[in-house]
Amino acid sequence: MKKLFIFCLIGTSIALISWGFKGHRAVAAIAQKHLTSNSAYVVSAYLKGESMADVSTWADENRNNTTAPWHFLNLPLGLTHEQFVKSVSESDNNVYSAILKTEANLKDKSLSGDQKNEALKYLIHLVGDAHQPMHVSRKEDKGGNTIQIRFDNKGTNLHSLWDSKLIDHEGLSETDIVRTYDAATAAQIKQWQSDSPMEWIWESYQISSELYAQVKSGQDIDEAYYQKSMPVIRKRINQAGIRLAGELNKLFNSVPVPTVISTAAATTTATLSVKLEDVKNAVGKTVSTQGKVYSSKDISSMVLVNLGAAYPNQLLTVALKGKAKDLGNQLDNKTITVEGEVIDYKGKPEIIVTDPAKIKF
Repeated sequence: MKKLFIFCLIGTSIALISWGFKGHRAVAAIAQKHLTSNSAYVVSAYLKGESMADVSTWADENRNNTTAPWHFLNLPLGLTHEQFVKSVSESDNNVYSAILKTEANLKDKSLSGDQKNEALKYLIHLVGDAHQPMHVSRKEDKGGNTIQIRFDNKGTNLHSLWDSKLIDHEGLSETDIVRTYDAATAAQIKQWQSDSPMEWIWESYQISSELYAQVKSGQDIDEAYYQKSMPVIRKRINQAGIRLAGELNKLFNSVPVPTVISTAAATTTATLSVKLEDVKNAVGKTVSTQGKVYSSKDISSMVLVNLGAAYPNQLLTVALKGKAKDLGNQLDNKTITVEGEVIDYKGKPEIIVTDPAKIKF
């Protein structure tokens, strides 16, 4: 049976890159803020100490003829939801199937740390791709790449407009983008994380269908179009980050932290000694730091110990797990030295300790 959809490789003359540099880093940074503590530690281990934002564009930078189709999905316009689901379910070698493949690889206990590293870098990127509307669009115009338009007095195309041009026009720094876009309510987070990857790309398909109807080749994109489009872009990037965190929490929240040599550890055997107030700048590094314990809380699975100030103003949280959990009732109001890898947990630095020898007081 002839399929309704056709997949194509994008030639070297037309680059299909979702969200651009800022957008992909924003998706990854938002996701990082919504990881559970254990998931953040597993992610850091598999990424060998690199941050999610730093690897978020790796898949674009390392694409080849095999992986190029993983970044998009081509379908004709006008499909019902039922037709869409049927077509996508029958398809392969596209952003939807690639997401399922990378998630399966991350669950596969037989794969090496390097294979998990690559799968995770792909997943971080591809969830962003799935939420860029022009990555679920038509073959005949190469996802909007051949629809030439003008914006900010410069020539561009519909795909590039949604990749980066509208975001660049907004003028926000990467930090401000994350702070501004990450505005989901608890109810939205719950709903978004319950949606399947099929629904993510269905949403993109619906949006791209509207975009095709709104823009014609040769059109001059005005400020009104920008103002109308930015809420959609903000929501899609926020959804991508929230959903990426949801997928990673499902994959990693209950698994043991793997033993993977980090890039930093491979180049030096020395532990970095840092001041407590500077720990926030050492995410992904193994450090030794000292501070006073101001508060602690036993949450059954671990004891959370707050240094530098009481929660929620702590400079560092030390999560005591395993054998180290027994130290929890001995540390209140004491000055301790802790050694371990720093992770980012919801915008705060954290060190997970399972070996009691890593705590001195």
